[in-house]
Amino acid sequence: MLTLESLEMLLSIDENELLDDLVLALLATPQLAVFLEQHPRMKAALLHDLPEWKASLKQRLRATVAPADLEREFTCYQNTQTVDTLTFQSRIPRIVNTLQTVDSPFLSQANKLIAQTEPTLGQRFSNAFHALFLQRWKMSLSLQTVSLHHQLMEAEKEILLDELQQRLTLTGKLEAVLAENETAAGRLWDLSAGKLIKTELQTLINFCDFLQKQPSLQRLAERLGRSRETKSIIATEAPREAFRVMVREPDTVPEQVDGIHQSDDILRLLPAELAAMGIKELEYEFYRRLLERRLLTYRLQGENWHEKVIERPVSHQQNEQQPRGPFIVCVDTSGSMGGFNERCAKAFCLALMRVALADNRRCYIMLFATDIVRYELTAVTGIEQATRFLGQSFRGGTNMAACMSALLDKLEDDVWHDADAVMISDFIAQRLPEETVQRVRQRQQQHHHRFHAVAMSQHGKPGILHIFDHIWHVDTGLKGRLLRRLRHA
Repeated sequence: MLTLESLEMLLSIDENELLDDLVLALLATPQLAVFLEQHPRMKAALLHDLPEWKASLKQRLRATVAPADLEREFTCYQNTQTVDTLTFQSRIPRIVNTLQTVDSPFLSQANKLIAQTEPTLGQRFSNAFHALFLQRWKMSLSLQTVSLHHQLMEAEKEILLDELQQRLTLTGKLEAVLAENETAAGRLWDLSAGKLIKTELQTLINFCDFLQKQPSLQRLAERLGRSRETKSIIATEAPREAFRVMVREPDTVPEQVDGIHQSDDILRLLPAELAAMGIKELEYEFYRRLLERRLLTYRLQGENWHEKVIERPVSHQQNEQQPRGPFIVCVDTSGSMGGFNERCAKAFCLALMRVALADNRRCYIMLFATDIVRYELTAVTGIEQATRFLGQSFRGGTNMAACMSALLDKLEDDVWHDADAVMISDFIAQRLPEETVQRVRQRQQQHHHRFHAVAMSQHGKPGILHIFDHIWHVDTGLKGRLLRRLRHA
């Protein structure tokens, strides 16, 4: 059984050139080219994926088995290469019969070559004819192999183009909300690989539109998703280092009279002091005051800036940015969270998903009422999981204790050890067990986990809310909604 890879190697066909031509033809598709020019982030994501797709296509082509007729013809060609001219002449009828059996495109050209040569040389063929016949035969085999390649690649191109159109349609509609940089665009492109039906896609688009009309939810998600505070690291036992500083010091050269003071500077004596020295009765008094530096003299002073080199111990301080961890979001799906609260909670999760995509973080959703349902919005099938999450209805009771316990168990996993926990609820529920509260305190103190509460009601129980590090209130009442609408009208 002969594969296309073996056939290419034996015929010296460059497979890479064929694949490069296919990629160029794909990117030159008018519809695709126009879309990529309008969405440069999607173009960058597509170009990033092309080498992997090209390698996958190459592997599939290499594993493709050549058609039986082409393999039989190529085997006959190989056997003919190893014989001399006399043997080749004797095998001409068998070769022609094989070409007829496999319906080879080379049959007509072979008959023409034989017919042109026999009248001139009789029943004897030359070495030149032998070489020419094999050369033309090889060209025909190469052309058949390349044509087969093109057929396979055209089929693959149509499949890929159809997939690309679906992914581009989805990512193009969601890019305005879920992609704010190249990282988010690339991850959104990867998440769009799943298959979605139109109704599911429309649900996702509707919630994205709702999120755009609620900028306060987006701002809250961005505040909650900011990086942790920087930690200052100060180097201890730092060596003394010399540095230069400009200081103002008195100059040794007097520049101007700055008043009168007492000193022993006889060169700057006042005239009254000189007169006392000339009076015999006051001469001893003059020398006594000279020794005591109490003579009245002019004070001459000059100041200037000088560069001075001093040494001091230098402490080096470095601000270390704390890593941005993933999100674990617990969403209350009880009956009291229905209606507008439900829409806000789902839209807020999409906003957190947007932050996670932009910062290359993970976003894990836990829906709780009487049971717990889990979704990971940034997984490989994140878009599909997001649509299933958005399709969930909020009804039933509230089992917040079970969800909090499951959340704490999740934080014990090494993958989620630096996660930020977010709980979205109206917090109208039973108080948490003391054991659960102590586990939360332990996580806050020993592992520095942060617990955020997004309160969708003004009537949440303080006994539940007091365990959270941050409490974010979202006014979902009719008055707050009207005020927001007027503010953004």
